[in-house]
Amino acid sequence: MKKFLLAIAMVAFGFTANAQDGEFNAGVNLGLPIGDVSDFYSFTIGAEVNYLFSVSDDFKVGPSVGFTQFFGSDVEVLGVTVEGADASFMPLAAAGRFAVSEEFTLGADLGYAIGLSPDGNDGGFYYRPMVGYNISENVMLQATYSGVSVDGGSFSNIGLGVMFGL
Repeated sequence: MKKFLLAIAMVAFGFTANAQDGEFNAGVNLGLPIGDVSDFYSFTIGAEVNYLFSVSDDFKVGPSVGFTQFFGSDVEVLGVTVEGADASFMPLAAAGRFAVSEEFTLGADLGYAIGLSPDGNDGGFYYRPMVGYNISENVMLQATYSGVSVDGGSFSNIGLGVMFGL
């Protein structure tokens, strides 16, 4: 895993070394847990900041850091209600964005999400494909699917968010 992350970092920094200008973005999103965790978590919130460098007129890459919180839901086990614990992650990733048109953008973040809570959450491989729609020059609506592969499963969600160019 360390070699994979090093390779991602080298590619991202290799692109940025040739870039002339960058763009700082920050955003927030809300999501619904799906897959392995949908029975144990009710919803997610997240935040992300990235700094993207232009590789070409339509393609940008750069580093991204975020925070994602999965809110635990109560689960009934053998007639006893068990309170679900929240889980949180801090994704560190390389981000790529491709402008399909003036309005639409396709992108992905790949990296590692550090597990912040609960105890024993070591984190795992992080992936986040996205589709964006530009409302204005500095505001983009996003639809995303994100996941963190952990031992024994994954923390996945589908979400909607907004990114602001700063």
